[in-house]
Amino acid sequence: MRSSLHPAIDGSVNRRLILTFALACGLAAGNLYYAQPLLGVIGKELHSGAEQTSLVVTLTQLGYASGLILLVPLGDLFENRSLIRRVLWLTTLALLAASWAPNFASFALASLAIGFTSVVAQVLVPFAAHLAAPEQRGRVVGKVMSGLLVGVLLARAVSGLVADAWGWRSVFQLSACLLVLLNFWLGLILPTRQPSSQLSYRQLLGSLKRIFLAYESLRRRAFYQVTMFGSFSAFWTGLTFWLSGPAWNYSQGSIGRLALVGAVGALAAPWFGRQGDLGRGHALTGLCLLGAPLGFALTLQGGLTALICGTLLLDACVQGTLVLGQQVIYQLEPEQRSRINTLYISAFFLGGAAASALSGLAFARWGWPGVVVLGSALPLSGFCYWLSEPRKP
Repeated sequence: MRSSLHPAIDGSVNRRLILTFALACGLAAGNLYYAQPLLGVIGKELHSGAEQTSLVVTLTQLGYASGLILLVPLGDLFENRSLIRRVLWLTTLALLAASWAPNFASFALASLAIGFTSVVAQVLVPFAAHLAAPEQRGRVVGKVMSGLLVGVLLARAVSGLVADAWGWRSVFQLSACLLVLLNFWLGLILPTRQPSSQLSYRQLLGSLKRIFLAYESLRRRAFYQVTMFGSFSAFWTGLTFWLSGPAWNYSQGSIGRLALVGAVGALAAPWFGRQGDLGRGHALTGLCLLGAPLGFALTLQGGLTALICGTLLLDACVQGTLVLGQQVIYQLEPEQRSRINTLYISAFFLGGAAASALSGLAFARWGWPGVVVLGSALPLSGFCYWLSEPRKP
């Protein structure tokens, strides 16, 4: 007998499904970040420099942005459970290809495919939002997003530790095995959801421009997150090179253990979701946009404690604006939710891809201070735009 998710979330079945959504999102989204703490060792083995190797992150995020545009809208067209499982099989194949890559070009191509197929997480999130009651949607999305964000942050820690023990290629092989197990579990527990849309695939993609122009709140929230996720991507891309360099001389395992700190900040996601349900999203968004550059500034104080505090603050703020933004956009047209999510997520992932590339260049020329300037300027521009947002009762 298949489980189903009732709009209320206080039953045992409902908690199990929400946990499954969170776990699936975390495992899927984590694939985007396994390579980040390994850039140094991957570059050495595949004979690529820092600027070229940093493009791995950019390509993965560009692949993710492309998948958001081309794959995620299918959540408004095809039965969701089947769509999710099929895309997960493709992710598994891409991970195995990365683990067997003989040169940098092959690894870069596999990274693009990993990013393209890992968008399954963004089919799961609106799926969960659709099944939740309106007055609890922020809380449910917050819980699911906490799983996604923990997966993103733990990915760096796990990849560093696994690579220290068995080599960087084993990281991608382990993830492929976990996705196989996850896929079978999803087939047993996920409810079916057949969207009511009668649009063709071409019409579905063609509607994206109309939807983006129709909702000012979507455009505004997308811009906020472009600046925040760009800051986040610049931080973690530059930090890998900084920590593995002569200033710190950290191994991949040490970098991974530091990434565990960021996972603690992900626990704030459900709290942000509850605050959004209570109508406090506007003020908290402004505070998060200011908190991110403060987190960067703390890293310049020197010492591990300042670095940890800055990391925690930055990650919590980025997650806060993400959850608060989703709480806003998921109040828009329900039957367009996958496409609305596509526009929101793809916008800031393109920003993240650009910021990752710029971060590599900034670090190569000006070191960590250059990354700090780049990472701080982005959310400050988002805060300037936030000042123009009208206050709502």
